[in-house]
Amino acid sequence: MKSLLIISALALAHGYAAADSMDPVNAHGWNTSAELGAISTSGNTVGTSVTGKIDAKQELPKWSNEYILSGYFKDEEVTNDDGEKVRERSAQRYSLSAKAGYKLLHDDHGKLYALATHVDDRFGAYTRYSTIGVGYGTQTYQSDTHTLDVEVGPGYFRGVRSEGETENGPTVRGAALLKWKLSDSAQFSQNVIVERGTSNIHSMAETALRTKINSTMQMKAAFNIRNDTSVPADKKNTDTQTSVTLVYSF
Repeated sequence: MKSLLIISALALAHGYAAADSMDPVNAHGWNTSAELGAISTSGNTVGTSVTGKIDAKQELPKWSNEYILSGYFKDEEVTNDDGEKVRERSAQRYSLSAKAGYKLLHDDHGKLYALATHVDDRFGAYTRYSTIGVGYGTQTYQSDTHTLDVEVGPGYFRGVRSEGETENGPTVRGAALLKWKLSDSAQFSQNVIVERGTSNIHSMAETALRTKINSTMQMKAAFNIRNDTSVPADKKNTDTQTSVTLVYSF
């Protein structure tokens, strides 16, 4: 079996990546990063998996907005009941989110935000999961090497389970993002989001390490976890994904 790792990058808008920062820096305007990674295997195991993400941030005098589009799919070659080898989709997930944050005058980091998200997961415990919410976010800690941002607020969700049952109701959402600058060319981050509803707790977490290649290119290794406390009998509570991608910041 031979494996081929294909990593490339995409572009969305104009920006600037500072040489001494892992994140794009533009006081007013667009700061965008795009990442893409793929693995193709042949021989005894045949398959292809692709993961990608575009994260576009817009800084205005009174507003701080963010738009995220991500996707993942996996195709595998399997043997059907007739003994024929066919390609079959074994994973497919797309997600989209938009967040608008209004900057408060009395707080350098405080924002009131409105958020909308949608996830389409063909093989997940919830095949579709959408939320809207409002809340307050701020940076609770900052040093030369560490920052910690948190958000909290109420919301509303609507989800469709894999067996077709629809659920909806109010939620309470909390989020935390820790960034740790290990060196001028390496950064560790931990992002956690938890949404507690009336019958389910939906949580997501990403642990990532980014290393700088040059002023705009970075290599990223990440481990993602998605968990639902209430799932159908034939589904597992937790999905995980490990990825290595190339990130282009601009």
